[in-house]
Amino acid sequence: MPSSQFVHKEKYRYMNGFNSYHESEAVEGALPIGANSPQKPPYGLYAEKLSGTAFTAPRHENQQTWLYRILPSCGHSNFEPRESSTYNTNPENKPYEKIHHIPNQLRWDPFDLDETVDWVHSLHLVAGAGDPTMKTGLGMYIFAAGKDMAKNEAFYSADGDFLIVLQHGVLDIQTEMGRILVRPNEICVIPRGIKYHVALPEGPVRGYILELYQGHFQLPELGPIGSNCLANARDFQAPVADFDEDTETEWHILAKFAGHLFQAKQTHTPFDVVAWHGLYYPYKYDLGRFNTIGSVSFDHPDPSIYTVLTAQSDHPGTAVADFVIFPPRWLVAEDTFRPPWYHRNTMSEFMGLIHGQYDAKTGGGFQPAGASLHNVMSGHGPDATTHEKASNASLQPSKVGEGSMAFMFESCLMVGVTEWGLKKCAKVQEDYNAESWEPLKPHFQRPGPQKIENGSTNGKEGVIGDKAAVPHWTS
Repeated sequence: MPSSQFVHKEKYRYMNGFNSYHESEAVEGALPIGANSPQKPPYGLYAEKLSGTAFTAPRHENQQTWLYRILPSCGHSNFEPRESSTYNTNPENKPYEKIHHIPNQLRWDPFDLDETVDWVHSLHLVAGAGDPTMKTGLGMYIFAAGKDMAKNEAFYSADGDFLIVLQHGVLDIQTEMGRILVRPNEICVIPRGIKYHVALPEGPVRGYILELYQGHFQLPELGPIGSNCLANARDFQAPVADFDEDTETEWHILAKFAGHLFQAKQTHTPFDVVAWHGLYYPYKYDLGRFNTIGSVSFDHPDPSIYTVLTAQSDHPGTAVADFVIFPPRWLVAEDTFRPPWYHRNTMSEFMGLIHGQYDAKTGGGFQPAGASLHNVMSGHGPDATTHEKASNASLQPSKVGEGSMAFMFESCLMVGVTEWGLKKCAKVQEDYNAESWEPLKPHFQRPGPQKIENGSTNGKEGVIGDKAAVPHWTS
């Protein structure tokens, strides 16, 4: 069965399909028929439109959703800055901190769990490029939390879409559109502006986030592969409508806006959407359902064949962000160095490990909950241990990555590293190069002098003036 075997069992229902037009109602008849905004929506609900793209975006890109809720979102106090001296995920606007643009290959030891903070305060920007205020670029985060958000709190990011890669624990996420359970080996995407609450039913959690400041994630084009494979659209799951009825409790709405934290108060739950329909909603995906493609003759293909989701730049084929995985897979290529080759890339590559051991890094330094960054044109590839094993392995069909799941956030942008990522987290491995590539030894052997027969048959050494072909020598 091509799906992950989860310890924590699923408890919610979902609708299947990526970029599918979904509709869901928690009370029968709550969705108006035909009209989106009737004079009087059913059951006294308010109609509210949530736009994830401009009204006039091309139809194939347009993402809008209609919500039918007990009270509209605008009924709250003014937003006020909160924790302005300590909370900032946009370091370019932070005078006492900066982004470090450096060509060094970087690798981090596993990031610590933190049982003292909730989801909102667990977010640490490690690296990024661009500016959320200009809706350009992306941010790469580590999160580690140990507490549920307060019961009367909800959070949203106005800066971008969150692609959440859970490494440890379980996330029970209540969103405006319904509930989602996320377990290790599942990813979850929560688009810009959608409010949600995070509870931790199994205790502390840890993982990675790619925040996309521009556009939205799409499935990659399949080209000659055809109409199926990689991440199939039917395997993405969106929540069904689920609402609370509460118009008395004081709620705190937390917003991440230009990297800063703001708070507003309101006397009604934000999770009061009784029905909804549209294309703009959160979703999750089980990485165990990825249909892997590979070579069945020779050579290792480009890792783009493992792309789950992509967000393209204005140049087709060049991504602001790709989410790529390295799942369990069979290797059968003949006369081939089977791990990924040594590489310098115009793209930046940020890698993480959910569990197991990555087959291109068997030396032990790349561990679950750790990370690495190979920036634009910084050389990288298999470590010395892996190279030696792969160069001498018997090339029988073999399965690699059993019990493992590594991933990559790839971007065409030059990625800068934050002060926290480079210094404060105290996880950077100073001996990364020394351990991985400096042990590589030269194996080149210049061929000795060889006589090349070019057709002379007289059995004599050639001399100038011979009419027979004169042998040529190489050294």
